[in-house]
Amino acid sequence: MKVRKLVTIVEEVWSEGGRPLERPLRKAAAIAVIENPCAGRYVEDLAELVEVGEKLGELLGKRAVEALGKGPAGVESYGKAAIVGTDGEYEHAAAILHPKLGTPFREAVGGGKAIIPSAKKVAGPGASVDVPLHYKDAAFVRSHFDAMEVRVPDAPRPNEIVVALVVTDGGRPHPRIGGLRKEEAKGVDGLR
Repeated sequence: MKVRKLVTIVEEVWSEGGRPLERPLRKAAAIAVIENPCAGRYVEDLAELVEVGEKLGELLGKRAVEALGKGPAGVESYGKAAIVGTDGEYEHAAAILHPKLGTPFREAVGGGKAIIPSAKKVAGPGASVDVPLHYKDAAFVRSHFDAMEVRVPDAPRPNEIVVALVVTDGGRPHPRIGGLRKEEAKGVDGLR
């Protein structure tokens, strides 16, 4: 895995809709810009990218939790995304994000029963991606349906992939559309 750069973004929301929050909502993104070893050619076996995903799950998972500043116990939501440069293909993002990235990411956040929502795209430098977020232990906790937009101004170059992992310490500001609440979630099956 050849890393060109690592980027960390921390966002704090103090007020929404003209109304202050009881406590600021923190979102932290850990982003890696890596060389795509499959760029410019069709590769049948994407095992190399699958292994890269596992390494990034550990590296970026730890960095995101550290940036949040509350340790694994403070993580409530998580998500992942990748942007493949134009000499790559959509499936390269899937190879990184899906087979092996989740286990070390879950270890970094201290568990996580729910599926880790994801987004992927092929684009050029400066493209943004909305990293979808769910409550880590029960996907149907509606207050935590959210996203964080991330971008790296000079990436991905045609032969690169941008990979982002995001964690938060809470749900959306002032949630009030009903549904399963965090306090009601059982956190057993990853759904409710």
